[in-house]
Formats: sequence, C-alpha cells, structure tokens
Amino acid sequence: MATKITINVTNNSTSTQNFFFFQQPAVYSGGPKVYTNSLYSQTLLPYATSGSVLSFTMILQYYAGVQQQVDPPQIGQPSGQLGAIQPIELTPASGGTPTKNTTNMTVDPSLGLSVPVSTDGPQAGSFRIVTPVYDPVLMNYSAGSAVQSLTGAITLSNFVTAQPNTNLDCQPIIKFYVQTGTYTAGTVMNFTSSSVGAALCDATPGFTTFNVSYNPNGTWTVKNMALSQLANGSRGLLEKSSFTTELNAAAQIAEVLNEAGTAVVSTGLAANFLRPVTVTNLTAPGAIIRNRDYQVGPVGGRYQGLTCTDVAGNTAVFD
Repeated sequence: MATKITINVTNNSTSTQNFFFFQQPAVYSGGPKVYTNSLYSQTLLPYATSGSVLSFTMILQYYAGVQQQVDPPQIGQPSGQLGAIQPIELTPASGGTPTKNTTNMTVDPSLGLSVPVSTDGPQAGSFRIVTPVYDPVLMNYSAGSAVQSLTGAITLSNFVTAQPNTNLDCQPIIKFYVQTGTYTAGTVMNFTSSSVGAALCDATPGFTTFNVSYNPNGTWTVKNMALSQLANGSRGLLEKSSFTTELNAAAQIAEVLNEAGTAVVSTGLAANFLRPVTVTNLTAPGAIIRNRDYQVGPVGGRYQGLTCTDVAGNTAVFD
C-alpha cells in the first residue's frame, strides 16, 4: 500500500482564515530558476466556534511532470495548461538495485512522457527528464516534480523552464509547508516569502501525519506523528516531536495605508515584505477591498504601492 502524508490544520485564531499548502522546491541540475506551485488552498473557520479541521492528504509517490507554458511563469497566475505525468523512481545510492529513474519527454504530435526506464546517469536521489529537440521560440514547457493528492488530482509542485535536447535531473525534497493566504492549486507562488513564518511539515525523518495549529498570535504549532507500536502492541500514530514557530520580530507589525499614504487603514502581522506580501491578524479586515491599491510596509515605512489581490477573514495578500 502506498504511503500517505496527511496534514491536519486547526484554526485557533478568532477569525476565518485561508490556508494554502506547498512543497519545498527540488534541486535541479544546472541551477535554473525554480518555480513553485500551490498544491491546495481552502478556507477554514475558527475551531472554537465550528470544530472544523482541514485535512490535506498526499500519496508519497514521486512523479515527473511536464506542462505547456501559456506565458512565462508569473506569481499569482496558473503555471500552464496541457500537461503529462509519469510515476517515477529515484536513483539509488551506488551499488543499489537499479530503478526506473528516467523518462523521455515528447512534444510531437502532443506533449507526453514515456514510461520510465533505468539509466546510469542521474545522481542518487534524483530522477531524469530527457527533453527532445524543439523550438523554444514557438513554445516553452515546464518540467519538474509533481504531487498526487488522495482525490487523484496531480499538481506540478515545482518546476523549471525546460531547455530543448537536454537531461534535466530533479532531486525532490519531501518537506511541505502551510501558510495563510490564497493560492489555488496549480498557481505560481513565491516560495521565498511564503515559507518565512510558515508551518513546516518535514516528512524526511519518516513522519507521515502532521497536526498543525494556527495560533491566535500568528504562530504555528506542529506535532510530528509516525506510525509506531502502541503500548497495547497494536500499530498506531504516535507524536514523535513538536515545535512552535516564532514571530519574526524584524517585520512583526505591518501597516496598510490608503493609496495616497495619508492614513492607516489597518495594521496586522507580516513575515516579511517581499511580494506578494501576506498580512495576517488584520485589525480592520473590513476596510481592505480586493483589487484596490494600498501602501504596505513596516511601521513608519518604507512603504510600497501594492494591490490587494485577495482578502479572506483577517488575512489579505498584496502584490
């Protein structure tokens, strides 16, 4: 039976929150620019008044994925359209049993990936996508690592812009994050800014379930669970470790000013001020209007002119 990774999120704040899930980008050969997609997003009511818990389950199966690019990847926009995926295995350490670690990408007559085969080239812990000859002036493609949810939906988790006639090696990292905000599955997001102050769910040590609590002060508590032998001899989930994140003191309080910058509309908390800026714990969320322009920054400035792209509960995103 395939291993599953489950992240259970509880909203312990007093307001409705939007949460999204994403994965740490893989390591790609050649050092190209790496993009990250959101895996899932959902609104969650406060636990105290609803008893609601948001669960997101993924199948721990590695997938190679490719996708047509409509436009160059842009934060807040879908990463592409027609795509292809193949379950694939990672290259073993030296001396290990050979695995089916390499797939060939095709673009004519349509985009596709071949059934993986074993090759000696990729480094340990990675898989390879072999790209064909094509004209990147006519069409560009994204290639990288994909994730399958329990519902069967497969999302290109992170990717690079493929280059023609090359070997692209991808080494996935099974670390996942939960953050406040709204990025629907398959939408490009800013990993650097979104991961700061987010809840980290690290499956590398063998943890399979993560109970994540969003606290009233904007921090997170994560309990790492693994299947273990219980006291009665049966198998069940046991908490192996837990931690609570810290507030980012350097950029703790955010101010949202009107477009002219003459009055404070609301204050809140921001992990940092890299675009897109996510402000949580807004003091006046009703005063923030989607698609309206604001000045956003730390107390006293420096402010930057941004547009509110999303607002839900007491969280707003500005870009």
